[in-house]
Amino acid sequence: MQPSSQRPPAPEELDALLRLLDDDTPEVRRVVAGRLGSFGGDVSEWLSALPRELGRGERRLLTEMLRPPRREALEREWLVPSGGAAAMSEDWEGFEAMLRLISDFLHDGISMRQPLSDALDLLAEEAGENEVNSSEDLRVFLFVQDRLSGNEENIDDPANLDLAWVIQSGRSNPLGLALVFILVARRLDLDVEGVDFPEHFLCRIHREGYPLIIDCFDEGRQHLQSTLLENPDLGREERAVLRRAADPGTIMLRLLEDLGDLLDEADREDDADLVRRLRETLL
Repeated sequence: MQPSSQRPPAPEELDALLRLLDDDTPEVRRVVAGRLGSFGGDVSEWLSALPRELGRGERRLLTEMLRPPRREALEREWLVPSGGAAAMSEDWEGFEAMLRLISDFLHDGISMRQPLSDALDLLAEEAGENEVNSSEDLRVFLFVQDRLSGNEENIDDPANLDLAWVIQSGRSNPLGLALVFILVARRLDLDVEGVDFPEHFLCRIHREGYPLIIDCFDEGRQHLQSTLLENPDLGREERAVLRRAADPGTIMLRLLEDLGDLLDEADREDDADLVRRLRETLL
């Protein structure tokens, strides 16, 4: 991720740069941000070797300084399929590659963690070790046994759509939880579909031939699809959405729309603007 024109700072220089974090002199701040940017927006490995812990203020300043290079990396590495979102109907590999870029973009750049694909692989391996052999087993493993839960206290946090963070923290919003469910299921050759329900996100599995709607945010609660379709409060379009499986392109458009809104609410206008530009490339 780091530009080839600059070498990252040596450990001694990094330590010196960190000591200058609280210097608000414009020239000093510019130089520090520029040198830290040569890491490509991620200094987590170097920080892990430091003999001291950063204070809360230092962590906040460092995270803010690392955002511009992470924006640059996301924009530089974003690959748009020919035909946009409509061409992603079965491209789950390309979809996950986009999710990895978004995850790296949303990372704070200072916390050690596993890359998204590795985290998904390990979660799938853990599920296999727990004798998960069906979509229903996976629902129970992830949500009933509290491996993942709804992030009710911070539902508006953009980190809810950073799936590497979701797996590490064990919490997210409806879309983040559903995506982990879907991607782990695919690794286990299990059938879990996304349902792009308005102002929520649901999943669908089948048991004994009957479609069940799963609300991952509500502890994986399951509902007979036929019963939900009988709800007189649902409009025609909502019923159509419940019957339809969301393909990767549809989900990515939904994710980028939601993420732009969450970043706006977090007063991260530059990040939100970038996410909306990326969404437009898929339309």
